[in-house]
Amino acid sequence: MRRVLGVVAVCALFAGAGVAAAGNFASDQGADFYAPGQHQFYVWCPSSSNYMTTESGSNAEDAQLRLYRATKAAGRAECWPLWQGRVRT
Repeated sequence: MRRVLGVVAVCALFAGAGVAAAGNFASDQGADFYAPGQHQFYVWCPSSSNYMTTESGSNAEDAQLRLYRATKAAGRAECWPLWQGRVRT
């Protein structure tokens, strides 16, 4: 029983450290998601090649929808853009 509790305590410490480290990156990424400009996307296509691209928008959601519409108009409706971050110039 003591061994199990020890393992649980160590796992909790590692999880806490991971959350704290991720918090440092998440704050910038959260602001970038809502910022206007160029956004980078990884476009996942289940039946063809995946690729990376950028799209402009008033925020990441706007850019993602623009890219999705363009991809769909090009005949690749099964592809979906996944936001990677804002491109800083």
